[in-house]
Amino acid sequence: MSKPKHILVIRLSAMGDVAMTVPVLRAFTAQYPEVKVTVLTRGNFAPLFRNLENVRVFHADVKGKHKGLPGLYRLSRALKKEGFDAVLDLHKVLRTKVLKPLLGIRKVVTIDKGRKAKKQLVKGKVFKQLKTTQQRYLDVFEALGFPISLSQPSFPKPATLNAHILKLVGKKSGKRIGIAPFAAHDGKKYPLNLMKQVIATLSKKHQVLLFGGGPKEIQILNQLATPPAVVNVAGALNFNEELDLISNLDVMLAMDSGNAHLAAMLGVKVVTIWGVTHPYAGFAPFNQPEDYALLADRNQYPKIPTSIYGNKYPKHYKDAAGSIPVSSVVEKVIAVME
Repeated sequence: MSKPKHILVIRLSAMGDVAMTVPVLRAFTAQYPEVKVTVLTRGNFAPLFRNLENVRVFHADVKGKHKGLPGLYRLSRALKKEGFDAVLDLHKVLRTKVLKPLLGIRKVVTIDKGRKAKKQLVKGKVFKQLKTTQQRYLDVFEALGFPISLSQPSFPKPATLNAHILKLVGKKSGKRIGIAPFAAHDGKKYPLNLMKQVIATLSKKHQVLLFGGGPKEIQILNQLATPPAVVNVAGALNFNEELDLISNLDVMLAMDSGNAHLAAMLGVKVVTIWGVTHPYAGFAPFNQPEDYALLADRNQYPKIPTSIYGNKYPKHYKDAAGSIPVSSVVEKVIAVME
């Protein structure tokens, strides 16, 4: 049986999970250059795939014309015109379960999210490293007949910064540290009073660039900014410009969040802070040494990980990440950067 020549890869959200497909797709296109790939994802995620050969993005407007069952029928009709001969579902949610049969494509492979093992991890029945998300993506490609090696990953060169970015951050004169202090859930964040100390210490000798999104986060970051040593770039750049800037960082300090995965997919060194979640669930940023992850004290908070996504935790676990000393964060960032 002939191998597929045009594959539809489905991964609609969240941003970090979509970003984790990028190293896999970059390796795939290098190792199988004869195969075309179309990624079905949200339109605002399209810049993630901008440097990938033979990869295009099909925008899924899940809040507009592709919303609900009528929207999925509309989406399936549009996708059928593209001539796919295989579908890889890297998301496995209700929306994709409905969409796949509508496409009428025989070759369909769906990700195994390992829900049972993750449930055992959260319940404390096992405490060991589970498959990484990238490996789960690789398994899907291999099941279609395309084994991929990630042993020697490649990354794009740091982007050339345009005049708008340079006006905001200035020309580089030393090390640039990115800090993304927010996450989707409070239990994943490093306490802000401690993060202020981290920023104050690191900005004495290095430039610190603050990343985030949304009016509330931007307001907080503006209060932390003291240009030129500490610059808030949140809300000041479009997504393409933000990726350009991240690619020029010497290190990114982030929570278990999307910004960690954005930096990792660009080949930037990433130090992560973990609160009520844990790398064992498989969501550590790509290609980062194990000791780049700073973990909350499990002697003090033995139920970690309290959930896979950090959305559930006992009330007194909210500031679990605060059990990591400021000095440990600063020392790790400097050690990784230098």
